[in-house]
Amino acid sequence: MRSVHVTGKRLGLREVSAADVDALHAVYGDPAATQHLPFDPRTRAEVVEIVNEAIAGALASPRRLYVLAVTEVEGHDVIGVARLHIEADHPHSAEIGLGLRPDLWGRGIGTELFRLVLNFGFKDLGLHRLWGARSPANTAAQLAMLVAGMVEEGRIRHHVSTPDGWRDSIVHSALSDEWPADRAL
Repeated sequence: MRSVHVTGKRLGLREVSAADVDALHAVYGDPAATQHLPFDPRTRAEVVEIVNEAIAGALASPRRLYVLAVTEVEGHDVIGVARLHIEADHPHSAEIGLGLRPDLWGRGIGTELFRLVLNFGFKDLGLHRLWGARSPANTAAQLAMLVAGMVEEGRIRHHVSTPDGWRDSIVHSALSDEWPADRAL
């Protein structure tokens, strides 16, 4: 298993562990944090399952799933989660997604986190294309993705079944040959 440890200016990424369940439940279990996601807030037991899947995914060969704890550089507290899933049919492309505790929103942390994940995917994993989909109503994610250097590609109609019905998704992507080698994190 290749252990992940990435550090930026304010944030770090590392492998999730069983000790992170409560901190991750503060994201996955929060109605505000999941309002734009295709599922209701998760129970603690469901977060345990997510962590177990992440640990199993870290042991797979080839590794296609990275579920990483987002930590503050100072204090090392877990404040969110970043997910990168390499596509089986297109192993140079991966879908990314992230979640942060709502009390940290509005501070530019989402933009920094997108940059950290993109940098990890391009520089550490050697991927060519990273993409993510967001709810059309999630304008904060739109801003974070655009400022981080992603390009809005378009809308996928009725892409996700949510508890409230079908929802469109807006896709953003970044390409390795457009990613500056000296991008500041």
